[in-house]
Amino acid sequence: MPVGFNGNVNRQKMINLMYLVFIAMMALNVSSEVLDGFQKVDDSLEATINGTNRRNQILLGELKIANATNPSKASQWLAKGQEISQEANNLVQFIERLKVDIVRKADGPEGNVKDIKTKDDLEAASYVLLNPINGQGKILKKRIMAFRALSAKLMRDKTKLKAVEYLLNTEGPKTASGSWASSLFESMPTSAAVTILSKMQSDVRYVEGEVLSDLLKSVDVGDYRVNKITAQVLPQSQIIMKGDTYKAQIVLSSVDSTQTPDIYVGGKLLPHENNGVFTTVGGAPGTYPIKGYVNLKMPDGSTMKREFESQYFVTEPMASVAPTLMNVLYAGIDNPISIAVPGVPSQNLSVTMSNGTITKRGDLWIAKPAKVGSTAEIIVSAKMADGRQQVMTKNQLKVRALPDPMPYIQIADKGGAPKRFRGGKISKAQLLNAGGINAAIDDNVLDVNYKVLKFVTKFIDSMGNTIPEISNSNKFSDRQIRQIKSLQRGKTFYITDVQAVGPDGVTRTISPMEVIIY
Repeated sequence: MPVGFNGNVNRQKMINLMYLVFIAMMALNVSSEVLDGFQKVDDSLEATINGTNRRNQILLGELKIANATNPSKASQWLAKGQEISQEANNLVQFIERLKVDIVRKADGPEGNVKDIKTKDDLEAASYVLLNPINGQGKILKKRIMAFRALSAKLMRDKTKLKAVEYLLNTEGPKTASGSWASSLFESMPTSAAVTILSKMQSDVRYVEGEVLSDLLKSVDVGDYRVNKITAQVLPQSQIIMKGDTYKAQIVLSSVDSTQTPDIYVGGKLLPHENNGVFTTVGGAPGTYPIKGYVNLKMPDGSTMKREFESQYFVTEPMASVAPTLMNVLYAGIDNPISIAVPGVPSQNLSVTMSNGTITKRGDLWIAKPAKVGSTAEIIVSAKMADGRQQVMTKNQLKVRALPDPMPYIQIADKGGAPKRFRGGKISKAQLLNAGGINAAIDDNVLDVNYKVLKFVTKFIDSMGNTIPEISNSNKFSDRQIRQIKSLQRGKTFYITDVQAVGPDGVTRTISPMEVIIY
């Protein structure tokens, strides 16, 4: 930002103030129960990650045993298994560092991911992942995409590959670079951001296991197909919103396509025509277990039983509506508003507004309220995976009239940078070069220009008489210029009766200005 340009400085201060107000507003809107719920979800995800990691170590160990028994047949598959495990470890560790950085940004250098104090901090995740200087969001996306590409390269089972690619999908809104990370972490409470990153770690470990399982089968399908069958739950997502639909594919890690296994969930047999798809509707927020078993008839007539266990999480719908000016809307001007729903791309959002209109412009929404003194309700809806529209939040904001502007004379400082002179001492040359006056709201919150329609200069002659001169524009009239030229150093005159019109169309008479010639 160029030094000395008060407009830019004030705009930056305005942005800082707006963001603080936005944080306070969000802190009031997100209940402590929801924030505590994210901690419970994160604890459950950690247990899942640890269990999946132990399974992966067993699979990698079996690849090592196969290589020790028959290196000529298993060495290439072991090398690929070690490669995917190393990359998974690196990615999980990188994500863990991001979690630690976010928590320490929120709680200080002693912050603990397992005991987050400032769960509702809305700045930490954005600072670590989205700040334009060294934000890690783009790096996270690149590393996930690289791990996804490696997994696709190593997997031979194309059916499971689709599930793997879905879990590691980083496609996001097409409006801006890095919008995938923004859609997940912008204005996200610390506890929610940590939970999302834990979900990514869980997905990475799950994909690692799928690749290792596929590599193990590749050593010799006949040797391992029967001995290493395990039942698994493949959810589209483990976290759903209230009223949304949970879907999970329940499969065996190695399947004979000529047979359809009997799948029991909660003691009930899934219809075979469902192809192993289990669905249920999310109710009250909380954690819900999924337990069952799979029966598969073997060639010798016996039945093989494999149990499975997983869980899914239901959360309340949550969205953020943040005016970038402050927690009010001003009539007559464009009010930029930032609207985000965690986990929902911006193109899947629809927004309506009472007492005015709201339209999309780039990454922001522009609200134009109509009636001053009343409220405007902004309703945010999101298109869910099943095509259903879900109302995420309703926010009411006050509508106010624009405050009066202040008159100023546009001059240049000693370095040649633009400067707004609002009264006091000024040289005659600067005054004449300015040619007239302007008006604007520039109060560290708003920066709105007004058009000056007319003004009066009042000069005092040697007898103490006041001599008024009128300009019917924002420029000094010829008579005013002659009066200014005749002024001696130390003389004072006044600019009064300034009439200006703003973007709201209202004409106002604004405060006067004292000018001293030096």
